[in-house]
Amino acid sequence: MESFTRAGLHFDVTDVGPDLPDAPAVLCLHGFPQDRSAYDAVAHRLAGRGVRVLAPDQRGYSPGARPPGRRAYALPELVADAVALLDAAGARRAPVVGHDWGGVVAWALAAWHPDRVASLTALSQAHPDAMTGSLLRSSQALRSWHIAAFQVPGLPEQVLTRAGALERLLVHTGLPIDLARGYAERAATGGRLTAALGWYRAVPFAGRAGGRGRGVGRVAVPVTYLHGWRDPFYSPATVLATADHVDGPFQRRTLDTGHWVPELEPDAVVTAVLEHLSRT
Repeated sequence: MESFTRAGLHFDVTDVGPDLPDAPAVLCLHGFPQDRSAYDAVAHRLAGRGVRVLAPDQRGYSPGARPPGRRAYALPELVADAVALLDAAGARRAPVVGHDWGGVVAWALAAWHPDRVASLTALSQAHPDAMTGSLLRSSQALRSWHIAAFQVPGLPEQVLTRAGALERLLVHTGLPIDLARGYAERAATGGRLTAALGWYRAVPFAGRAGGRGRGVGRVAVPVTYLHGWRDPFYSPATVLATADHVDGPFQRRTLDTGHWVPELEPDAVVTAVLEHLSRT
């Protein structure tokens, strides 16, 4: 499949590997300001091992899925998009991989729809409730300053699209310049940056699916958490507290890298996914 549709929105999808009834399908969710290409190296490796990989350009990133307004990017909508992709692909239950904002979606998907998630491989992104809990007792608030800055209408777009600012920011956080340039160039087209920033601006509306209160909640599926020790966005307290929100089997692995785990450590991602598949 090259695309799927939900609620009148059209999502582009990378679908590689065997499309066979007995072939496992893995759902890979990107973060900001990435797109599905963040998983190219991971997808190539997994497909070579007989695994089908589904990697969508998520809401705001696909040209046909850029609804207006902040509420359209609230977490329940993002999770529902992921479920719709699994339905469209005929995947009743799948291992899920999520990085950065895609990791937030993956954590929520695992918490709210455990019947659809065989396992979770979280890349960089700590459990969202661990982040919230450590805001006032660690350096997490300082590390998350950009979330507040992105709430200002219009100004972040002006700053990030001026004279290569977004590209320089991504390089400064450890992303190779060729990848940073590609993400920055694509972000500057067709209202994509504003739509991607909608994920941050929808944080005030991030209640649970079905009106079950706020926060993501506990996760019972098997979890592997891959975290780069040089990642500037998560405090040690947040990283360590993530295990407290998982009831199922949990492993945390610290990598010698920064934030951009899918692009820089694809072998570690593939190893974690294959380990989950071997157990399920």
